[in-house]
Amino acid sequence: MRRLLTAVAITAAAAFLLQAKLKQAFEYVVAPSTESNKRNSEADMLVLKDGRVMLAWTEFYTSSGSDFGAARIGAMFSSDGGRTFKDKTVLQENIGNRNVMEPDLLRLKSGKVAFLFCRKNSEADCLPMARYSTDGGKTFSPPRPMPVSPYPSYTGMNHDRLIQLRTGRLLVPFWYTLDIHVSHHILTRAYYSDDDGATWKQSRTLIDIPDSRAGAQEPGVVELKDGRILMWIRTDKGHIYRCYSSDRGETWSTPEPMNLDSPLSPQSIKRIPSTGDLLLIWNNSPTKRFPLTAAISKDDGRTWEHIRNLDEDPAHTYAYTAIEFLKDRAMFAYYAGPPPGVRGEGRWSLKFKAVPFNWFYQ
Repeated sequence: MRRLLTAVAITAAAAFLLQAKLKQAFEYVVAPSTESNKRNSEADMLVLKDGRVMLAWTEFYTSSGSDFGAARIGAMFSSDGGRTFKDKTVLQENIGNRNVMEPDLLRLKSGKVAFLFCRKNSEADCLPMARYSTDGGKTFSPPRPMPVSPYPSYTGMNHDRLIQLRTGRLLVPFWYTLDIHVSHHILTRAYYSDDDGATWKQSRTLIDIPDSRAGAQEPGVVELKDGRILMWIRTDKGHIYRCYSSDRGETWSTPEPMNLDSPLSPQSIKRIPSTGDLLLIWNNSPTKRFPLTAAISKDDGRTWEHIRNLDEDPAHTYAYTAIEFLKDRAMFAYYAGPPPGVRGEGRWSLKFKAVPFNWFYQ
């Protein structure tokens, strides 16, 4: 009897340790760079109906990791909550003269899956494209150009930016310049659809930060509890900027700085399903893409607290974070690469990290 009780106790202890391990954060490089694949970056994730996670990312498949290097959008799948990814495939072949980049995946209220990306032909011709799936992401419709204005132009979007409002409206911000080789001063405009992406309209407001050399770059949007939309903006002003829309994205207020340091680097914000709080991921520095930091807002972005570093290995810089939620944790995919001036500069690997929600509140 004593041996039986001892065995039961050992089994219970092992089960407890296993459950504790499953609740811990974990991280690893999911797509490492190589000499023939210098860069893996700009990703998005989608939880499929069968519980698997699809990870899509920009895969530069030559020795060039430049924004104008050859790239396609690859995909891998996880059936164990992100601990392993396999079954690599090509989600979008390169149909541009330069590349395709910036996957953006969203399951719509109708059940369709939207898949946006950018097709890049030149420094003066970059165009967002749209595909849709009616079978849960197994197959997608042929790529269709988004009706942006002006065109031709260097019009881009960031990965993981498309949202659907409570009303059903789709909303995504695009940034542009006529020719990125001529002018790096970026303007931003929101686009919206009230028919599941069949047609799109542009906001009446053109968003700019006139006293910034970089302009209003790489914006993102999130719906607030009072129905307004918050847009955050990458700038070269040493801070994150923000503006608001009270009419579901059709007009926007004048951008203003947030009380958070930030280099010329993008940010990501999403609402944690279980708490309703906003989660911000950004580089908490006025000049460097290091460290990668998380913060929580309980008042819809007016103030931020529980500031903790998500990744802080000084051998790397970090940026372009995608966020997805699965059960009791947040999943992140972002690039990690050597800082400027360090051997290996110009090579970026895609890193995956999963963190339980309670970690953000410690």
